[in-house]
Amino acid sequence: MYQSTFNIKAKAPFDFDLSSRIFSNGDKNIKKYANNHFWQAINIKQKPMILYIESVGEVENPELRVSVGSKDELSQDILNSVPQMVHKIFNLGLDLHPFYEAIKSDDTMARITGKLYGLKNPSTPTLFEAITDSIIEQQISLKAAHSIGNRLIKQFGSCIYSYGQKYYSYPSPEDLAHLDLEKLRKCGLSYRKAEYIRDLSLNIINKEVDLKSLQKMSTTQEMIDELTKIRGIGIWTAELALLRGLCRLDAIPADDIGLQRVIAHFYHDDKKISAEEVREIASSWGKWRGLASYYLIVAELMDI
Repeated sequence: MYQSTFNIKAKAPFDFDLSSRIFSNGDKNIKKYANNHFWQAINIKQKPMILYIESVGEVENPELRVSVGSKDELSQDILNSVPQMVHKIFNLGLDLHPFYEAIKSDDTMARITGKLYGLKNPSTPTLFEAITDSIIEQQISLKAAHSIGNRLIKQFGSCIYSYGQKYYSYPSPEDLAHLDLEKLRKCGLSYRKAEYIRDLSLNIINKEVDLKSLQKMSTTQEMIDELTKIRGIGIWTAELALLRGLCRLDAIPADDIGLQRVIAHFYHDDKKISAEEVREIASSWGKWRGLASYYLIVAELMDI
């Protein structure tokens, strides 16, 4: 087992424990946070590896120790890509101060950010992963979606062994593009969702969909407009994928029932609200509305 260890600095403030707790219920064979350690299997340039990450700094002087494990020795080029990937997963370059400044006149949000100081929203390693996860989550509970997603990863992702334990990384478009739909459906996907995911994968490898060029667009709305041209991707799916996959913090999936419930809890006395009302409330958060909504979700999970 090849292993390399190095340290990575993050933009302060950053609370690693607070930011990692969202993964506490994760699958230990895919990604999970426990005992102050986070681990995840990933692929970089077709090389499967396992990342072990722990904090060796403080909230105002954050630093992470990252260990990379792989079956084979990794080239320097791949090793140089690992810090970029860790930066993306934990959004380490995000400066939270402008966000805190922007929402300080909102008493509810100011109270919550004070309790969650240093929380950064995580991102998926790739936009493809964020889109696929968002398709899986359409119109079903998060618990059911996570179960389906984990089965998809274990069935079709790359496997790596580390100290006698199996770990699985997220499948690539190449892994899914030519699958029989029934194989995807055995993971728990509906026929339509299996079709959407397989066709998206096929269109990516055939270069009919170019997610890299989409990432170069200047506005989130342009990205949403482009994504919604793809079969199976509506506005909610596009907004959720961009927030998760590209950290577009001005994207807010207002049609999400769970998000509507959370915002109603904090801002509307738990009375049911619409997507339009979500957008109206979120308008005061400006370009930070996606991040603000994430803070609200975490606040509810932590019973703040």
